[in-house]
Amino acid sequence: MSDFTMTIDGNSVTTDASFGVINPASGQVFAQAPECSRAQLDAAMASASRAFRPWSRDLPARRKALLACAEALKARLGELAPILTQEQGKPLAKASEELIGAAVWFQYTASLEIPVEVVQDDARVRIEVRRRPYGVVGAITPWNFPVLLAVWKIAPALLAGNTIVLKPSPFTPLSTLKLGEVLRDALPPGVLNIVSGNDALGAWITGHPAVRKISFTGSVATGKKVAAAAAPDLKRVTLELGGNDAAIVLDDADPKQVAEKLFWGAFSNSGQICSAIKRLYVHESLHQPVVDAMAAIAKSVKVGDGMQPDTLLGPLNNKMQFDRVNELIEDAKRAGGRCVTGGATLGGGGYFIAPTLVTGLAEGARLVDEEQFGPALPILSYRNIDDVIERANGTMYGLSGSVWSSNTERAADVASQLECGTAWVNQHLAIVPNAPFGGAKWSGIGVENGPWGLLGFTELQTVNIAKS
Repeated sequence: MSDFTMTIDGNSVTTDASFGVINPASGQVFAQAPECSRAQLDAAMASASRAFRPWSRDLPARRKALLACAEALKARLGELAPILTQEQGKPLAKASEELIGAAVWFQYTASLEIPVEVVQDDARVRIEVRRRPYGVVGAITPWNFPVLLAVWKIAPALLAGNTIVLKPSPFTPLSTLKLGEVLRDALPPGVLNIVSGNDALGAWITGHPAVRKISFTGSVATGKKVAAAAAPDLKRVTLELGGNDAAIVLDDADPKQVAEKLFWGAFSNSGQICSAIKRLYVHESLHQPVVDAMAAIAKSVKVGDGMQPDTLLGPLNNKMQFDRVNELIEDAKRAGGRCVTGGATLGGGGYFIAPTLVTGLAEGARLVDEEQFGPALPILSYRNIDDVIERANGTMYGLSGSVWSSNTERAADVASQLECGTAWVNQHLAIVPNAPFGGAKWSGIGVENGPWGLLGFTELQTVNIAKS
């Protein structure tokens, strides 16, 4: 695979330098991606700046373009899905789901309104509050859902009237580069520019004078660096960062009914989801039945190459994350944790870790306190509801959480006490395009999705019209 190019000013752009992309199922380089130069980034920014004014003036054309993007993506799904699986690791069926979801996000966003609020209208004056686009948006996306999370940024930014320069993760650049190719005919030149490169490129984007808004999804540590880089130029930021989500199983839940949803709430995408269950608190009366039910599922799940049709969980995406999760598992063992399932790598040259359920831990263990972002889940016991709420909230993360019970009203009351951006009841990872998604505390600034996410790509303008 060497036919991947960047998209700048609506054109296919090659580079003098490239970098290798590793297939995590083999641990070997399988393709090359273009390494964007500083001059090429400047060209992309200039292109986005030129395209901004005409693009921002025609909302009906923008709606039509987003719908065309959805259709173009659906038409090339069969080409994109294998690329996504090979660079990210997820099963091919899940890669297809991600791409279909991206098309749905385009379609939904195209239907949103950009409101004009009238705060006064009398014989003397009419005062309107309007929403204006920022201009050029710099977008930086992660490696766990590279296409979907790119579209979470592209669709609302474009509908609002902005233009974009987007950089995917260097671990998963290929599917996003191919997305740029797919969308070239659906968008005017310069409206969407996609460039690829390593960490230096991200720093160039956040510091570039053409950028007025940065939308970043990634780690807390990098998010803080993005915010610091944006501050001198007062660039606006949306930061969707990490999580250490707590799920709480109340004493009236049915272990057999909740076990499968809990398992996939933690282990979907091999645990590589910012809002996945990272800590599971189970009432002491149900702790062993829940552990047993989840262990049975963990032992039955096929872990392997995502291109194999029977694979349900793929590898970790990259060596760095693979090493980190292994380190946390080994630390949990030293801290007295017991691996009920998993606890070991699976070999074969790829970054495979068996689904690992760990009991016998408490707060203070790294696997409990830190975001593992992988297939290792601590299952903790509690006795008192006030105590478990305090334990769940006792972190600087605040992305999401969930509560599980046969009494939804009781569970909803507990969920409302969680310090997080999204609180689910009897479900987890139920992320939809028409509801805001974002975090409290260190888990982010601003939200994505729904009208709230759209308005995050706009700034207010008061228009005060004298009538006499």
